[in-house]
Amino acid sequence: MDLQAQLEELKQSTQAKLKEMTGNHSKELQDLRVAVLGKKGSLTNLLKGLKDLPDDQKPIAGKLVNEVRDILTAAFEEQAQIVEAAKIQAQLDSESIDVTLPGRQVQMGHRHILTQTSEEIEDIFLGMGFQIVDGFEVEKDFYNFERMNLPKDHPARDMQDTFYITEEILMRTHTSPVQARTMDQHDFSKGALKMISPGRVFRRDTDDATHSHQFHQIEGLVVGKNVSMGGLKGTLEMIIKKMFGEERCFMFQMWW
Repeated sequence: MDLQAQLEELKQSTQAKLKEMTGNHSKELQDLRVAVLGKKGSLTNLLKGLKDLPDDQKPIAGKLVNEVRDILTAAFEEQAQIVEAAKIQAQLDSESIDVTLPGRQVQMGHRHILTQTSEEIEDIFLGMGFQIVDGFEVEKDFYNFERMNLPKDHPARDMQDTFYITEEILMRTHTSPVQARTMDQHDFSKGALKMISPGRVFRRDTDDATHSHQFHQIEGLVVGKNVSMGGLKGTLEMIIKKMFGEERCFMFQMWW
């Protein structure tokens, strides 16, 4: 069989195999491409036979080989597009959404236990006429220590391992600065001050690796006329019973 006939047979057999491919046959398509157009493929083997042809036939034979190569290359590219489209369609069919199905219930999370506890305490104090006051977490040394009667040389400062940003600015070590700032702003001619100041506070605690660098604190303050220890005891009793149940037993111990 001469070279022209072999090329025609290779072209027709390859085109026939390509037409038989339907759906997702990407691997079969790649294998056929290598078998026909690869370095060791059928068309390459035919090219090797050009050296045995007479010189006057080589240009004609070379032209035929290039024509067949171009035709088959285009056929493979066209079939690759068909296979890719079929692959995408199959994926779309398998992932289709039936909009008539009932929706799935979204599982809701829960608020953090610290948030729940803080809000529960705040509700109790609100019911007793207290106001909730927020404050700065980045605070001045003046409000954090000096307004608490802790001057710069006071030994009690050593008990609080503080995050200092500058010499005068720090991360608050307690929520007491909120009380000082609120007393500065409160108009006592209009009545007593009853407040709590919940929030995060920060201490390095470098001596105890089991401690976090932050914790939550709630401080309460009542300033006004006719404020007594009896009022303090009644407030504490109310908080304990609301938080832990009316049947809770407790005792007060006073020291001076």
